[in-house]
Amino acid sequence: MWRWVRQQLGFDPPHQSDTRTIYIANRFPQNGLYTPQKFIDNRIISSKYTVWNFVPKNLFEQFRRVANFYFLIIFLVQLMIDTPTSPITSGLPLFFVITVTAIKQGYEDWLRHKSDNEVNGAPVYVVRSGGLVKTRSKNIRVGDIVRIAKDEIFPADLVLLSSDRVDGSCHVTTASLDGETNLKTHVAVPETAVLQTVAKLDTLIAVIECQQPEADLYRFIGRMILNQQMEEIVRPLGPESLLLRGARLKNTKEIFGVAIYTGMETKMALNYKSKSQKRSAVEKSMNTFLIIYLIILISEAIISTILKYTWQAEEKWDEPWYNQKTEHQRNSSKVEYVFTDKTGTLTENEMQFRECSINGIKYQEINGRLVAEGPTPESSEGLAYFRSFAHLSPSAHLTISSDSETELIKEQDLFFKAVGLCHTVQISSGQSDGLGDGPWHPDAVSSELEYYAASPDEKALVEAAARIGVVFMGSTEETMEIKTLGKLERYKLLHVLEFDSDRRRMSVIVQSPKGEKLLFSKGAESSILPNCIGGEIEKTRIHVDEFALKGLRTLCVAYRRFTPEEFEEVNRRLLDSRTALQQREEKLAEAFNFIERKLLLLGATGVEDRLQDKVRETIEALRMAGIKIWVLTGDKHETAISVSLSCGHFHRTMNILELVNQKSDSECAEQLRRLARRITEDHVIQHGLVVDGSSLSLALREHEKIFMDVCKSCCAVLCCRMAPLQKAKVIRLIKISPEKPITLAVGDGANDVSMIQEAHVGIGIMGKEGRQAARNSDYAIARFKFLSKLLFVHGHFYYIRIATLVQYFFYKNVCFITPQFLYQFYCLFSQQTLYDSVYLTLYNICFTSLPILIYSLLEQHVHPHVLQSKPTLYRDISKNRHLSIKTFLYWTILGFTHAFIFFFGCYFLIWKDISLLGNGQMFGNWTFGTLVFTVMVITVTVKMALETHFWTWINHVVTWGSIAFYFAFSLFYGGIFWSFLDIYFVFIQLLSSGSAWFAMILIVVTCLFLDVVKKVFDRQLYPTSTEKAQLAETNPGVECLESMCCFSEGQAAYASLGRMLDRVMGNYSAAQVNRSWSTSDPFCTNDRSILTLSTMDSSAC
Repeated sequence: MWRWVRQQLGFDPPHQSDTRTIYIANRFPQNGLYTPQKFIDNRIISSKYTVWNFVPKNLFEQFRRVANFYFLIIFLVQLMIDTPTSPITSGLPLFFVITVTAIKQGYEDWLRHKSDNEVNGAPVYVVRSGGLVKTRSKNIRVGDIVRIAKDEIFPADLVLLSSDRVDGSCHVTTASLDGETNLKTHVAVPETAVLQTVAKLDTLIAVIECQQPEADLYRFIGRMILNQQMEEIVRPLGPESLLLRGARLKNTKEIFGVAIYTGMETKMALNYKSKSQKRSAVEKSMNTFLIIYLIILISEAIISTILKYTWQAEEKWDEPWYNQKTEHQRNSSKVEYVFTDKTGTLTENEMQFRECSINGIKYQEINGRLVAEGPTPESSEGLAYFRSFAHLSPSAHLTISSDSETELIKEQDLFFKAVGLCHTVQISSGQSDGLGDGPWHPDAVSSELEYYAASPDEKALVEAAARIGVVFMGSTEETMEIKTLGKLERYKLLHVLEFDSDRRRMSVIVQSPKGEKLLFSKGAESSILPNCIGGEIEKTRIHVDEFALKGLRTLCVAYRRFTPEEFEEVNRRLLDSRTALQQREEKLAEAFNFIERKLLLLGATGVEDRLQDKVRETIEALRMAGIKIWVLTGDKHETAISVSLSCGHFHRTMNILELVNQKSDSECAEQLRRLARRITEDHVIQHGLVVDGSSLSLALREHEKIFMDVCKSCCAVLCCRMAPLQKAKVIRLIKISPEKPITLAVGDGANDVSMIQEAHVGIGIMGKEGRQAARNSDYAIARFKFLSKLLFVHGHFYYIRIATLVQYFFYKNVCFITPQFLYQFYCLFSQQTLYDSVYLTLYNICFTSLPILIYSLLEQHVHPHVLQSKPTLYRDISKNRHLSIKTFLYWTILGFTHAFIFFFGCYFLIWKDISLLGNGQMFGNWTFGTLVFTVMVITVTVKMALETHFWTWINHVVTWGSIAFYFAFSLFYGGIFWSFLDIYFVFIQLLSSGSAWFAMILIVVTCLFLDVVKKVFDRQLYPTSTEKAQLAETNPGVECLESMCCFSEGQAAYASLGRMLDRVMGNYSAAQVNRSWSTSDPFCTNDRSILTLSTMDSSAC
């Protein structure tokens, strides 16, 4: 604790230089002159509070809210000075809100503490004192050698020392870091790769020098200095040697690694954004309104004070002052940007082989069998069933009847051998034993083999080939083995031409069992087909387009046979380029292009990156609602584009712009200017933008404005190869743009936590990558498809409810306070209250609280089915229009108008001391105040009834029950026990006056009449889409009041009152008005809004 305080004050900085020196196994020099660097422990802290700082920190955060601070000031003022109202009026509600909020936030932080304790207390094995010691994750120190077993998560950032493999390699999956579920290969330096036991590792004397921690997941620079036989050996360390915390060990029995970054200095922790307090658009609007009302209250107080002392200074006001006892909700508001992860959010994290094209013939996999297009003799109805591969049956040799069929079968065999050999797939150790015994069965193969691949496409293709009968059995550095219908074939692996984004293909060169030198190549059709000189090129091109239209990920497969002379030339070029010290990448690219030509096309494959259910429909609905969608993913460029096309994020007709592989600021700026010109020149074409992580870093460095202009001009944006912190930075960039749009982020893994916490609204999907995203989100859902219901239904309901609550709260308090201010002009600003103190306290707590509370919980102004099926209704709450200044002014002016009518309506009723009671007694001060208060309670309650569309028995009970409770309470409070009160028997006398009853009815009707008229005319002349939906719900005969424009943006609504009258009088036919929605739509049947028109039969038109 003391060390942490010193670090915070700057007296004990954790790092003294730009690099850190780590002694493996913490074997420090024994000369006594070395001072070890100090590193933090391995604790992960995601919580916000501690036992010591919870109360002050939570109170500070709560009172940063303007509403809480406002009521705190009011409460303190009431405590310090003599006021006519009790401090309980402000203090009790404030205490309740603060307490409930503190309990809620404390419970949430306790859950985070619990999760941290589980992570920090996880058991791990560390090499210490020549043996394995079991300890907790939080006790790992920098320099410790840690043993990790298969399927365990790395507890810190480790440099790989050795594995159970001879070459020191291992495979990991980084799904929780960058969203990729594919395997990545990491290797140890040769000198430590042979140290596969604890005893051997105990003899290791080495030092690691590396950079200080940074958030970039793909960058690591370091070196290892080893002492062997009195000789110092230096080996470079890069990202291929670093195992990141949060990644999982796969397909490897165990590894040993040395911890170099621990705790909050790991790359995973540095990519997490600290949990901040979010402020919704509703709260921001409410803060603005509170400040305005605070100014109004201060102005009223200043005016009252000045007039008080001015009138007091005048001699004619020398009478004593009146004595007081002289007589008896959040942001799922309008979301404008949705940022979504891809893997596990839009997709199911599963690839499935669907179709292929071989030698110009298209095939599908149906029930584990590959069948070709065309009618079969067995199909009596002539349906487009398929013809099975004859060679896949154990008796295939009996069915071959011609040379053409033999040639076709050879092409098919070669195609699947190419698929089974041209890849970098790994097979789980020891799983291939015994597969060659007995007859071949596809089910047995699929159940016994487990493949791991860096590309999900490769894994799906190899599994499909195994189901067909060409089973990949594994590979070593020199050989690859496949079984064709149970027959083992061993190919010598000569060269691997790795995939890169420029070539967009990968190849292998193998030697067949017959001694032939073969090149198998696969890649995008744009990179394979131009290099082909034979095969069914045009037919395959058509099939590839058909696959793409179905949303499948396509790859073309080709091959080439080398003569001995050609292979010698190939071998020489590869050797020269791979050993070059200068311009190695350029020479390799040139050699690859020389080799991968003169290809013979074998066919193409179609793999489905299985989307979650209704993803395409959800994205289209979001787009119809006016929401812009950005996909932020850590996946590769090609994979991300393919999924964007298949899920509907990108359309086939879109012009896809790319900002990728930018190397410098100048190059990035020039590309951005080119993109901006293209967008300006093509006004009609829709554009989609693809940007990768490295280019994004350059664009945000010095070209932020032009980058944002390009992004905003595009209908869809795809960001690939994104680090978790970059995702948060992109959202931050949109949040702080001049338009200040509302952002929503949705993800399913730990790599999405930063962007979920940065966005205004964070959505966590409970997927296969754990519960980190759900735990750190504002809302958690099970599937992406539920996002539409969350926004269009619950978000719409929430916004309408909270907007009405905020405006109504201010309205009823303007009605409440303004008569008190006006009364001061008639009591010489003597602080005499117009209402009794009990009424002052209970007005907001009891008399007017329940109707708005139930409204905020139950209101459904449109049926949920309509909201979800008509996404364009979401546009009605765009730009926070229900909490706009215009709406705020309307409610404020309405409040002041009603307040003036309350006060002066009652005042003019008794202003000439007319007797309004049967016994000739006149109204007094408290009777006048009680009359004003009674009219006010009735009016604001009925006003809430006018705003309610969804009536249930609960609404009826609280609405009419609130008015009844007020009358019952006033009769009980002022007329039964407390004869010493100022208002004793006042309420009973008030109700005994017929004039008072007449005044109450007249004033209430006067207050609400203009408001009702305005609403009716607005609904008829300028209805919103939501109001049309309300009319259609209540009036099934009139399903749409305007043809073709009910929910289309930009169409004129009602042009004039005359058109409305003509329609009502029957000038429109039933065919003209009976459209837009089917009568089968299950509309809400219990809408009893006072402002809704009565039922109209379409036949009457």
